[in-house]
Amino acid sequence: MKNFNFMIAGLLAVTISCKTINPTSTTTFQDVPYQNLGHNGKIYSAFYQQRAAEYEALCLQAYNIAKLRLDEALARKSDKPLAIVSDIDETFLDNSYYAVERSKMGKNYDQKTWEEWTAKGIATPLTGAQDFYQYAASKGVQVFYITNRAEQERAGTLKNLERYNFPLQNDTNLILRSKESSKENRRNDVAKNYNIVLLLGDNLSDFAAIFDKKTEADRSAAVKNSAKDFGKRFIIIPNTGYGDWEASFYSYKYDDSDQKKDSLMYNAVKSTP
Repeated sequence: MKNFNFMIAGLLAVTISCKTINPTSTTTFQDVPYQNLGHNGKIYSAFYQQRAAEYEALCLQAYNIAKLRLDEALARKSDKPLAIVSDIDETFLDNSYYAVERSKMGKNYDQKTWEEWTAKGIATPLTGAQDFYQYAASKGVQVFYITNRAEQERAGTLKNLERYNFPLQNDTNLILRSKESSKENRRNDVAKNYNIVLLLGDNLSDFAAIFDKKTEADRSAAVKNSAKDFGKRFIIIPNTGYGDWEASFYSYKYDDSDQKKDSLMYNAVKSTP
């Protein structure tokens, strides 16, 4: 879970003023009054994640489809033991509380405070998550957690998994980030000994390298090219708070000023089709 610096374009229209910006305008970020979207937007996103029954329904829908696909895989013959690969944050653990705390302080994500949060081990399960992961383990399927939490976050992560009875069949099944953010090599290591039948995540890079560090346009094209995999092998959980969808909009320039990011978002949201 990284980089709480922006907010999804689809929710921005609710937090901005009524001023209309022509989407084809050449307005620069200096021309637009600061809207504080990075902080207010996080609050609005967390409000949806924490309170909306629709969000719970989306999670249940994803896990129900995952169980259906897992049962199909269990019915087929396989030359290797079966495994699922799952991200952690906003895939089955809810960390919106951290975003709220930082936003109410007028601050964004940073690694130090994030690690202080994960050390507590108190992120809560998304609706339906415990049932699905426990079901997979009960069927003898190995559950691998591939996350970009850092190695120093292992103890807090284990505490969180244990608190809510998420299965950990082997100490090596929790695979944290070491050097690279891409998860491809870690997935490939699992695939050497297991047949990965499902991947679960909230970010496209949780599924395949074709989504890693791509532009907005390339990410959209890769999604369309992989259409048959979503709901079949790729199970995605909605995350309106953060992700590569926002980073790709800024060309992964995380160090740009809040004002610049804010104004770019403001200009990017369309008031007409």
